[in-house]
Amino acid sequence: MKHTGQARRAALRLIFLTLAAVCAVCLLGLVLGWAWARAGFLGGAVAGLAAVLGALWLLFALFTAYFFRDPDARTPDGPGLVVCPGHGQVDVVHELSASQFPGGPCHRISMFLSVIDIHVQNAPISGRVVSVTHTAGKFINAMEADSALYNENVLIGLDSTQTPGEKIGVRLIAGVLARRIVPFVKAGDEVQRGQRISLIQFGSRCDLYLPLGYKIKVKVGDKVVGGETIMAAKS
Repeated sequence: MKHTGQARRAALRLIFLTLAAVCAVCLLGLVLGWAWARAGFLGGAVAGLAAVLGALWLLFALFTAYFFRDPDARTPDGPGLVVCPGHGQVDVVHELSASQFPGGPCHRISMFLSVIDIHVQNAPISGRVVSVTHTAGKFINAMEADSALYNENVLIGLDSTQTPGEKIGVRLIAGVLARRIVPFVKAGDEVQRGQRISLIQFGSRCDLYLPLGYKIKVKVGDKVVGGETIMAAKS
């Protein structure tokens, strides 16, 4: 599938960068420890600190590999279906009187992605990417549903090929830990329902904006799976 492996490569970059930093600190510590040991100081303590840093890095590497897991989605077939763009728990389902994209009144479904959820996002529909808009902002706790109003975010606008003329938006929202949003797509790209479209690193929120003509299939409290859970269908 398209963009397979991007999350894994992001994880490997983080793991190797932190390994290089830990190795540099440990090497410096061992050099100083050797010098201090010859002078009768705490060489053993420095070596012990290097061992602790190595153990902490190993825990970080294991967590990072787990966090960036990215299974293939088993995307359902069928006309007029909208699948979930993210993995997490639905905590908002309501109507907006106005929206940045698609514009005008729409449904908003918002889900919180905890640090133990998968953080790769999927295309809710088949269509064409018409915009990828980055907005700078704060990094308040993404558990707050209103964080979408204030936090750094990226809004991906999709023009549906399932129902020509319909527009659907996906907003990727940073949180207190999520400081990097990585879109895999750009304006003009064609995407298929369930295709990987982005990655948010370390805890976040994802919003889905739908025209009012759709019947919502989820409710607050539902656990949802990116690329698989049916969020809405044509009414």
